[in-house]
Amino acid sequence: MNKAEWIERNKKYTLTCPESGFTINFAGMKFEDAALDTLKPQFDRAVREMKNLESGAIKNPDENRQVTHFTDRIDYAKSELFKEVEAFAAALRSGAIKGSTGKNFEYAIINGIGGSALGPQLMQFAINGPYWNELSESKRDNWLKIYFLDNTDTAGANDVLQVVDLEKTLVASISKSGGTQETKNNMIAMESAYKKAGLDFARHACAITMADSQLDKLARGANWLKVMEMAESIGGRTSETSIVGHLPAALTGIDFAAFLAGACHMDEWTRNESYCCNPAYMLAAMWYIAGQGKGDRNMVIVPYADRLVLLSRYFQQLVMESLGKELDLDGNTVYQGLNVFGNKGGTDAHAFIQQLNDGRDDFFVTFIEVMEDAAGMPIEGRISMGDFLHGFEAGLSAALRGKGRQVIEMSIKKVDEFNLGMIIALYERAVAVYAEFINVNAFHQPGVQAYKLASKDIIDLLNKIEAKLPEMAGFEGGAADFSTKIACPDDQIEVGGILAKLADNNDKRELGVQLSRRWENGKGWIFTVK
Repeated sequence: MNKAEWIERNKKYTLTCPESGFTINFAGMKFEDAALDTLKPQFDRAVREMKNLESGAIKNPDENRQVTHFTDRIDYAKSELFKEVEAFAAALRSGAIKGSTGKNFEYAIINGIGGSALGPQLMQFAINGPYWNELSESKRDNWLKIYFLDNTDTAGANDVLQVVDLEKTLVASISKSGGTQETKNNMIAMESAYKKAGLDFARHACAITMADSQLDKLARGANWLKVMEMAESIGGRTSETSIVGHLPAALTGIDFAAFLAGACHMDEWTRNESYCCNPAYMLAAMWYIAGQGKGDRNMVIVPYADRLVLLSRYFQQLVMESLGKELDLDGNTVYQGLNVFGNKGGTDAHAFIQQLNDGRDDFFVTFIEVMEDAAGMPIEGRISMGDFLHGFEAGLSAALRGKGRQVIEMSIKKVDEFNLGMIIALYERAVAVYAEFINVNAFHQPGVQAYKLASKDIIDLLNKIEAKLPEMAGFEGGAADFSTKIACPDDQIEVGGILAKLADNNDKRELGVQLSRRWENGKGWIFTVK
């Protein structure tokens, strides 16, 4: 392709929003108009089904529920719930609401997992930056420091307890179902820490959950500071424009209304039924064509902005949990999905771009550039640090295209609430459209439920072992010996894992016995009960 042809292709396949400056360019992808024309049935179906979704149709048939994140955010900024969240955050900031010992709140712990944490983490990092908690109170304008518990790792809970003052800390637990085990575990751990410190946990706790959930009943019964309801029709990975994203943002002074405005602005643009003018439809089409409708290429997300480094992680959940499905809507086995990974530019050039440039041609990359620099910072004459970053992005894009690699380029004016809302809304709709292309339910997660059930079996076995150990004082042997002893001969692998965990944490558990392990060549781990 000569220069003139490349210029024309860019003009044809670049979509721009003049009001915001948002631009997305598909010219670097390998496709022609004919390939788009063959997708007319898929585009027609997507237009129809997106209308149905926004009209209130059941779009998650497995759970028999609507999907309302696109429509709920239209009116949320004007709702009483929005005002309630803003007032709660303002009262915490001003000291109108104080902790159990009369001290003002200074810290917030957001306790959630998946969509209940990833979106709020992305928002905090993008808008307030990575060093927000290190700023002085005046530089934070009295807004709270914020920390996240998003796993069931004791190290995470222990780490956060080392840096917060519980007397000045709010614990916000977010769980739609109200029974999410990881979130429940952290909540119990935090409650225990408050009890140990002689503090009233209820005066430091709030919750976001569905009405009448386990968490809702617990929080209201214990008279927590605040209990706020989230919609059953909004899934975790699409909840960032709801109260799930709002409360963490409000606690640190982020303009959530501007974020919603950006999302709604993108929603309006992506309701355009002309696919060639609709960035979400074009994005879904690029994914489909590049991966031959089967996800045969990996999606690489590379934002050229330090503050957007969590974007690829956020898109991992949004894309992979939504599209990674064994069965389609007709019950056929299809094993669909799109792998997502990424880093940030130009760090990526010293991390994995070597493989993208010279290695396997099994991906397409999306570069996201921020046009407005945070500061001037001249480096060479009038050339600034930001100019070098632009040069690295443009140069890498050209180099990859020169090697026949496929590239999408996106740019925003600056990293702010409005533009972040636009990006998230774009990918939410692109995922929903792509799901229609491949006929899968984007709004359930049976694989997640499967691991939870399997995990329950392990916990049941753990309880059985712990109950038996006091009766086994003096017993010694390998996992197979223990499995036979407790009448679980087929579970020796699982028993071995549990015994190793218990032995290495004997000093932190009340087992009623001493359990240790040692390695013997030819036999493996030998466990001893004393």
